[in-house]
Amino acid sequence: MTDQAHTPVPKSGSGAMIGWTAVVILMVIGMVVAFFLLNAGKVYVVSSEQSYTEYESDLASMDIWLPADLEQTRQLIHEGAIVDEHQIISTDADLKSLVDNASEASCPAAIRAEIGKELSKGKSIKMVRLTGTATRTTWLPTGEDAADSELPALGMSLGTLQWTATGEVSTWEVTKELPNHLTAEQRKAEGGSLSTSRTIGIWLAAILTLAIMSFLFGDNVFYKTAEAILVGSSAGYAMAYAFYTGIVDQLMVNLFPNLVREWTSPGLPWSFEWDWVYVIPAILAVMLVCRLLPKGGWIARWPLAFIIGATAGFRLTSHLESDFLLQIKQTITTLWAENANGQFDFWGSTGAVVILVGVLLCLVYFFFSLEHKGAVGKAARGGIFVLMITFGAAFGLTVMGRITLLTERFDFLFKEWLHLM
Repeated sequence: MTDQAHTPVPKSGSGAMIGWTAVVILMVIGMVVAFFLLNAGKVYVVSSEQSYTEYESDLASMDIWLPADLEQTRQLIHEGAIVDEHQIISTDADLKSLVDNASEASCPAAIRAEIGKELSKGKSIKMVRLTGTATRTTWLPTGEDAADSELPALGMSLGTLQWTATGEVSTWEVTKELPNHLTAEQRKAEGGSLSTSRTIGIWLAAILTLAIMSFLFGDNVFYKTAEAILVGSSAGYAMAYAFYTGIVDQLMVNLFPNLVREWTSPGLPWSFEWDWVYVIPAILAVMLVCRLLPKGGWIARWPLAFIIGATAGFRLTSHLESDFLLQIKQTITTLWAENANGQFDFWGSTGAVVILVGVLLCLVYFFFSLEHKGAVGKAARGGIFVLMITFGAAFGLTVMGRITLLTERFDFLFKEWLHLM
C-alpha cells in the first residue's frame, strides 16, 4: 500500500491559483479572438416553411366479411365501420356456406384464399361482417392535388376513395445547416442566417471538451463540473430512453394500444391489441419500484430475482454459442486449405496450423494434473506466450478505441468549432 505521506499531491496554494487564473484568462481571450476572426462555432442555417393539409374520405355502404383478427379489420372498426354479424369458420363446409350467402364483393377471392390456407392448418377463423361507413384521414403536402386512392386489404380493393380537404393545416419550419466553408457572400446568396441556439450548442460542447481535457493538468473545478454535467445528462437521457423503449414501446403498446396510438405513435400498426400476458411484467415493474419505499424494499427482491434469473438463462445460451461452441468450431478446420480454384492456399494453411498449435499450447498450460517440467513445461510456457499475445492484442484494441474517441474530439474542435479543416 502506498504511504500517503510520500505520495506527491498537487499543490493548491496561491501560485496554483494564479496559474489557473492566467490559463482561464488566456483561454477566454483566445475564444473571443477565434469567435470574431475564425467564426468559431458559428452555425448558419436556411429555413423554409413546410405545410401539410388533412384530407378525409368516406367509404360508404360497406358490406364485407373479414377475419376478426386482421389488422385492416381493426382499423376499419376504429374508422367507424359497424360489426353487424359474427361467424366461426372451422371447416370447408362453413366456408362454402359463407361464400354461398355472400356476394363476390362481400367475400372476395383473396379473403377466401387466406381462409383456405388457415383451414388447411387445422385452425378456426372468426369472421365479422362490417357495414356502415368508414372515414379515413390522411395528410398531403399543401398545394398538391389529392389523387384518387385505393384501400388495399390482402391484395383486394374495398373501393376507390375521393379525398376532401378538412381545412386542417399543419405548418412548421424545416431548417438546413449550411457548410462551414461558405463565404459571407455565398451564405447571403443562399439566404442563410445565424442560428443562435446551434451556435451556443457548439460552444458549450467545445468548452466542455476542453474542460474534460484539462484533467491532463490535474484534478480541477472545470473537470469536476464537466464530469458532473456528463454523468447527470447521461443518466437523464438513459432514464428517458429506457422509459420510452421499455415502458411505452414494450408494455403500453400491448396493454393500451389505442392510448399509445393517440399519444405518441399515430403510425402504430393496427396489429397491436390488448394482451393480458403483459399484465405480469406491469405488476413486476410496480413491485420493482417499491425499492424506493422506506419499509417496502423487500417487495423489489421478487422481480429483481426474476430479472437476474431470466437474464442469466438468456445469456447462458448466447455465451455458450459465442464463447464456447463457436470457438471450438473455429479450431476444427482443415490444415490443407485450398482457394476457389482448388489450388493450395499457403497462408490459409499456415493460419490453421498456428491456431491448432496455439490452442494445444494453451490447453497444456491449463492442464494441472501433470507437473510443468520437461516437454510439458516448455509447452506450458508456449501457452503463456500465446496468452500474452492475446491479452496484448485485446489491450491494443482497447487503446485504439480510446484513440478513436480522442481523434473524434479533435476533429470536432478543429472542424466544427474552429473551422480550420
